[in-house]
Amino acid sequence: MGIKSDRWIRKMAKEHNMISPFEENQVRDGVISYGVSSYGYDIRVADEFKIFTNVYSAIVDPKKFDPRSMVDFQGEVCVIPPNSFALARTVEYFKIPRSILTICVGKSTYARCGIIVNVTPFEPEWEGFVTLEISNTTPLPAKIYANEGISQVLFFEGDEICETSYADRKGKYQNQQTILLPRL
Repeated sequence: MGIKSDRWIRKMAKEHNMISPFEENQVRDGVISYGVSSYGYDIRVADEFKIFTNVYSAIVDPKKFDPRSMVDFQGEVCVIPPNSFALARTVEYFKIPRSILTICVGKSTYARCGIIVNVTPFEPEWEGFVTLEISNTTPLPAKIYANEGISQVLFFEGDEICETSYADRKGKYQNQQTILLPRL
C-alpha cells in the first residue's frame, strides 16, 4: 500500500470524478490553503455547522444521540466556544474508488491554534460530503473560516482490491448530503 502523489490525485479526480468541486492546484492567497498538495488534497469546510450546546443539559450518547445537544449555524465564520466542539461538512463531494483508502489529518495552521480536526477514514467505495469533527481545545473562542482549508486527505492504494467495500456493506453514512449525527 503506497501513498499517492499530486499527479495521481489530478488523474483520478478527472477520470473518476473522485473529488467535486476539484481544485487542481493549491490555493493559498489570503486563505487557509486548499486544493492539491504534494501527496494529498486539502479539503474545505462548508458554511454549515452544528455546534455543541449545554442549553438543554442533554447527555451525549453515541447510541441514542439527542439532536438538542447542538445548535445549527450557517455563516462565513463559525465561532466555536472554549473547550467545545462542532460538526461541519466539506465543500467537496468524494467518490472513493474500490482500491483506495484515505486518511484525513488536520492542517497545522489550525492545530497551532489548538483546533483539532478529526475525520474517520474514507473507506473503499464510500461516497458523499464528509462530516468533519472540529474540537476547540483552548480556553478561548476559536474561529473557523468557511470555504477555506480545514484538513488534508491522504490517499493510499491497496496492493489488491478489497473483498468487501463500504458500498457492499451498505454503510450507514453512504451518500451523505449534509452533516449527519451519530447513527447505530
